[in-house]
Amino acid sequence: MKFFVTGVGGQLGHDVVNELAKRGHNAVGSDIAPQYSGINDNSAVTKAEYIALDITDKNAVSAVIENVKPDGIVHCAAWTAVDAAEDEENKAKVFAINEQGTKNIAEAAKTVDAKMIYISTDYVFDGQGTEPWKADCKDYKPLNVYGESKLGGELAVSGTLDKYFIVRIAWVFGLNGKNFIKTMLSVGKTHDKVRVVNDQIGTPTYTLDLARLLVDMAETEKYGYYHATNEGGFISWYDFTKEIYRQAGYSTIVEPVTTAEYGISKAARPFNSRLDKSKLVEMGFTPLPTWQDALSRYLKEIEQ
Repeated sequence: MKFFVTGVGGQLGHDVVNELAKRGHNAVGSDIAPQYSGINDNSAVTKAEYIALDITDKNAVSAVIENVKPDGIVHCAAWTAVDAAEDEENKAKVFAINEQGTKNIAEAAKTVDAKMIYISTDYVFDGQGTEPWKADCKDYKPLNVYGESKLGGELAVSGTLDKYFIVRIAWVFGLNGKNFIKTMLSVGKTHDKVRVVNDQIGTPTYTLDLARLLVDMAETEKYGYYHATNEGGFISWYDFTKEIYRQAGYSTIVEPVTTAEYGISKAARPFNSRLDKSKLVEMGFTPLPTWQDALSRYLKEIEQ
């Protein structure tokens, strides 16, 4: 099968192209940069066909996808800077990318009759309570601009296509770009003690594992809404940091604090990022490995 993957300069798009290639699929990658701008690890993504594309340009999106004629599109491109999304000068751009850009991709997918996978987030919910959010829950109440824009993308996909997967993820880490693990390792090298919030609860998602699941999905017609994070139980960012330092062999002390004690960020953060992943098993998909195992593999990958 032939797939068009957006956002290949990011954490997830990089791994999706590599997974597709590993299974013998033809993957065409794209991002906004003139050429592939991710890590040069000599993997399949660095050798795959690459097309520079601004997803906010409707005509360009239409022309590229009609030319590529993919069987499926994995849409990983997004504005993900949550706090910067709150700045007045950025809001229009955030919605142009996450909502309108996604709509452009969905409409082009419909034209060529391609299935589409859209990567969404737990931020479409209000993050309150302690019950895990079900994959088919429609109780949308985003807390911030980023969440609103990603919900806009969800509605654009579901309102345009029949052949779609909307996959909500949380707490992502991968090889390309910045993430929480890289930040905490960097801070842990230069500080004897770090303060980390312990009242925001969720589960990490390793892009390498997620990419495998997304390609599993792409090879089926089991369309709909899904939640996908690693297994291993729900934790706080404090718990996660302690395990990062334990596995990395750091002696840095981790001090738990509340979100209020830590200080308000520009964007409101969900306290409850628990995602119910039971639908994966119900639909015959293999869940992701535990986050503890994923962390161990990731630390080896980045040679920590």
